[in-house]
Amino acid sequence: MSFVDKLRHFGRQLITVKSMEDLQSQASKNQLSRTLGPFQLTAIGIGAIIGTGIFVLTGTAAAKFAGPAVVISFIIAGLAAGFAALAYAELASMIPIAGSAYTYTYATMGEFVAWIIGWDLILEYLVGAATVSVGWSLYFMKFLEHVSGAKLQGSLTSAPVIFNDKTQSFEVTGDYINLPAIIIVLAITALLVFGIQASARVNAGAVFIKVFVILLFIFACCGFVDSDNYTPFVPESQGGSKYGAMGVFTGATTVFFAYIGFDAVSTAAQEAKNPQRDLPIGIIASLLICTTLYIAVSVVLTGLVPYETLNTAAPLIDAIERSLNWKWLMIIIEIGAIAGLTSVMLILLMGQPRIFYAMASDGLFPKVIAKVHPRFRTPWITTIITGAVCAIAGGVLPIDVLGEMTSIGTLFAFVLVNIGVIILRVKKPNAERGFKVPGGYVTPTIGALLSAALIATATVASIERLFIWMAVGILIYFAYGYRHSYIRHPELRRAEHEGR
Repeated sequence: MSFVDKLRHFGRQLITVKSMEDLQSQASKNQLSRTLGPFQLTAIGIGAIIGTGIFVLTGTAAAKFAGPAVVISFIIAGLAAGFAALAYAELASMIPIAGSAYTYTYATMGEFVAWIIGWDLILEYLVGAATVSVGWSLYFMKFLEHVSGAKLQGSLTSAPVIFNDKTQSFEVTGDYINLPAIIIVLAITALLVFGIQASARVNAGAVFIKVFVILLFIFACCGFVDSDNYTPFVPESQGGSKYGAMGVFTGATTVFFAYIGFDAVSTAAQEAKNPQRDLPIGIIASLLICTTLYIAVSVVLTGLVPYETLNTAAPLIDAIERSLNWKWLMIIIEIGAIAGLTSVMLILLMGQPRIFYAMASDGLFPKVIAKVHPRFRTPWITTIITGAVCAIAGGVLPIDVLGEMTSIGTLFAFVLVNIGVIILRVKKPNAERGFKVPGGYVTPTIGALLSAALIATATVASIERLFIWMAVGILIYFAYGYRHSYIRHPELRRAEHEGR
């Protein structure tokens, strides 16, 4: 075989796709417990979405970029997420297998791209959970201070490193570690090992609390809104991304983090009672509910106080303190934020192990990764690994670096999922679809372009980190995954089954 022929063969190996028949066979051998209905799946979506974005980043986007027009920023970001949600809903109804965008990409663009997206999703789920753990630590400390007046040492509640935007380098702060962030991640990891149903009940309770708190904020404060704070609605541009039309779009990129998480519903595909029907319901319903709440919160928040004063770590709390000084409401919102951020971490830390589980089931990771606990029926090894790495990241890294990595990783996944819908429309036009994205090829094309446009607004440092992360992943793929892939080396799967 000539060098050119070998190169062509190698290229064909990389784009080997998993057939729909293989996926259906994999679904029929499901070892996970099917206990989740549409209500639980919608709660999982809401639990994953409402968190750091609304409780932390709303004020930042209003104060630094969009002013009262942060409402428009939320609508723009919601549209980008909405297009991706439609794409996820169609693919989830066709391919009801754990693994989210990884599995969908495997069926459309081949193994190599699937590996890239699976590796990329670590940035959304694992790093996303670490980001939220830092926000959780902040609200927990505020709650402790308001209720008891107690304060933990700053050196035990802050990251030991920060990223300096001016020098484009990490700097040591002198602090030791963010201990609360580590403790909450490890506690949630332990809960997830014990079972999906128990975790879903805890999440449903947390979702109820945080939705109640958000509604309480909206209705308790809407009567005290000062319409003068809405003028000017779009502040005059001060150059670059500070206010004006460009500021509104930069604000959309900032608050996009608030929408991350709805796709976590698709990672529970093999634990859904009726995935073809219930997954699209969970994905779309959760996004619609959260978008409505986000718009309402941003309208009330920017009406309570001047937008320039909202660049704080806890904008809802600080706005109430300056305008109303209702301590009782501040404490309730802190409880809601703690519950809300807890549920986000729970869902993200539930999703990541299931992606590892799907990849290991395809031979791309060692088979020990795919082991299911004999009693609890959960992928316990990957859950523990995910929790340990997440705890370290949350305890050491600052929230801005973690948040930027999460956003850009998620946007990359959204681009590929939208493209996946187009490819499957061409390759499998007659395949059964429990849900179909309206608008033919136009809708997923717009979705892919919107997500790509938001990636283009990311910082240079974030894009560099994405490329470095992907380079590491590619090295791991060729060192292990390429050599052990079951779809290209079926004899390895047979040997595994014979060895049992």
